Amino acid sequence: MPVSLQKGQKVSLTKGNPGLTRVIVGLGWDVNQFDTGGAFDLDAAAFLLTDSGKVSRTEDFVFYGNLQHPSGGVQHMGDNLTGAGDGDDEQIKVNLSQVPANISRIAFTVTIYEAEERRQNFGQVNNAFIRIYNEDTGEELLRYDLGEDFSIETAAVFGELYKNGSEWKFNAIGSGYQGGLAALCANYGVDVE
Repeated sequence: MPVSLQKGQKVSLTKGNPGLTRVIVGLGWDVNQFDTGGAFDLDAAAFLLTDSGKVSRTEDFVFYGNLQHPSGGVQHMGDNLTGAGDGDDEQIKVNLSQVPANISRIAFTVTIYEAEERRQNFGQVNNAFIRIYNEDTGEELLRYDLGEDFSIETAAVFGELYKNGSEWKFNAIGSGYQGGLAALCANYGVDVE
């Protein structure tokens, strides 16, 4: 039975699952039926952060333009341009044993592509969730449904994996940002051209 989290709740991922190293982070959403004059394209990303709360280099930002971290520890499974269908819309594989030692947190975010141009925001997105499951067994370990408390935000941090001693834990964050991907990159110290 997966753990269902509330905003701000933290839970250990590895404590109750000894030997767990390979997980898949699934992110999903539905868009409501408002006509904004264009399709919605939501993009999941992972920021590999040091204790400073920032990336140590540009390659620590894993997204549709950089699908694999050099360590092999984090791999984006590809861009879904529509979000149609049930289940996960985008997935990010994490091998906890390959995450570099200087990385203490991995933040999972979703942004709306060209949100300003398309006049779109997270107020028009429903049923957003993040879930983590065991890649080897398929067992869902935890799930966090974000609820519908967004309005004008164009980017959101769904949650993060973080190291606590030898354990990996998950924090259900669910916070929105204005300014889309650029705002997230600035927050996490990624230089964008």
